[in-house]
Amino acid sequence: MLDANIKQQLDSYLAHIAQPIELSVSAGQSDKGRELYSLAEEIADMSDKISLRQVDGDRAPNMSVAPLGEQPRVNFAGIPMGHEFTSLVLALLQAGGHPSKADPALLEQIRELDGDYEFETFISLSCQNCPDVVQALNLMATLNPRIRHTMIDGGLFQDEVEQREVMGVPAVFLNGKPFSQGRMSLAEIVNKLDTGAAERQAAKLQDKAPYDVLIVGGGPAGAAAAIYAARKGIRTGLVSENFGGQVADTVGIENMISMPYTEGPKLVAQMEQHVKEYDVDIITDQRASGIREGEYLELDLASDATLRSRSVILATGARWRELSVPGEQEYRNKGVAYCPHCDGPFYKGKRVAVIGGGNSGIEAAIDLAGIVEHVTVLEFADTLKADDVLQRKANSLPNVEIIRNAQTTEVTGDGKKVTGLNYTDRATGESRSVEVAGIFVQIGLIPNSEWLRESNIDLSRFGEIEIDARGATSMPGVFAAGDVTTEPYKQIVIAMGAGSTAALSAFDHLIRTPDPAQAGSEGDAQPADSELETA
Repeated sequence: MLDANIKQQLDSYLAHIAQPIELSVSAGQSDKGRELYSLAEEIADMSDKISLRQVDGDRAPNMSVAPLGEQPRVNFAGIPMGHEFTSLVLALLQAGGHPSKADPALLEQIRELDGDYEFETFISLSCQNCPDVVQALNLMATLNPRIRHTMIDGGLFQDEVEQREVMGVPAVFLNGKPFSQGRMSLAEIVNKLDTGAAERQAAKLQDKAPYDVLIVGGGPAGAAAAIYAARKGIRTGLVSENFGGQVADTVGIENMISMPYTEGPKLVAQMEQHVKEYDVDIITDQRASGIREGEYLELDLASDATLRSRSVILATGARWRELSVPGEQEYRNKGVAYCPHCDGPFYKGKRVAVIGGGNSGIEAAIDLAGIVEHVTVLEFADTLKADDVLQRKANSLPNVEIIRNAQTTEVTGDGKKVTGLNYTDRATGESRSVEVAGIFVQIGLIPNSEWLRESNIDLSRFGEIEIDARGATSMPGVFAAGDVTTEPYKQIVIAMGAGSTAALSAFDHLIRTPDPAQAGSEGDAQPADSELETA
């Protein structure tokens, strides 16, 4: 199953295994079971520290990974290839005693979790967000003997998918009940279990010394700003809900200069590693809630902590725009989806709709056409905004129908899942309906700037942060970059350049502005002229 290149890379990783591990495979009688056993044999043959045994299990195909002699707590129900191959490699290393690179305090927090936790994560092998969750839960199961985790390939276990009404991935169940939907970081999962963690972390953040520059956002703009600021030798902090932003949801990237092709999760990992090469205080799983002027700029967090800095760079990015019609929220993750690459495989052989005729919408239609029975594209305007090459491709596909002048008015369902949608023909005013099992919303982006509405920072009518050519906002010392700003072109490479510009502008601001800390010490050392005259 593994080609020569993958085997060569895997061989170098397996050299880090420090203690014997065992693979336990429940193959069953299916072709997929035999395929999984073949994969396990190849891996076991590559290291004398890996043994293999065949077992009978509740699920087949299933492969468990554990230190030799221990009861397995990490399971792969399915064949962990595609995006999940990295999850398998990490599970092998961690079971073999190779240490995790996660924050040591977070690792200790996992070890101290009190309770019995049986996690199951439904994934699709084409989902680029799923590995983050799978790897986090696998690590937790490796560290804490009271935690178990099973990755379940929804494509192979359709009966369970139907029974549990899974319509989007990653879908995590804890002790048989829904726990979360969508990408989550290791810290987010742990903090959800450890209810006192948020308060403890907020207390620690409150005591942090002021920064020279504080970056809000961990996407391309934020990462570039952090690198440029840290290289100036100034105290740099980066606070974000997660690292990567929208890039983590991007599959193929073909317009990064000098890089003909890469994928979002890979680029995110590279950005994070690059930032960590410098002295940057990275604070994740925190959401900004406000910003205020004072002796220092004060950034309020949703956790009730406040960070202080002499300058701030806002790079909070944007998110997918929602339809804002009846039924959308009710059927979110029950037929309403925003990532065709992640959730498309769950609609194999079914009829779906794509809302939006821009590049994202038409690309989604093209991708889905190879999986589903039929795709209906609904575009609000009378013409499509997508590039001509994409329109020609979509028009050539026999199972893609494009409807223009269509205003989606309602998502309909049976109470459990989507059954269709209603729309108005804007040319005639007639109301019409389409029967579909899934609806993929691709209607553009909305800036993550709601938290700034009560601040003194000017926003455009679209909610974007208004900036000048240097990235400066209307608040002195505050700069902004990336998709959250009025920069007209929302591209990764442009966001990186804008983040660099904002960092250089922030540094220029710092060298021209007195440091409050130094101003206080200088005042103590040298009395004012009025004091000298009266002495």
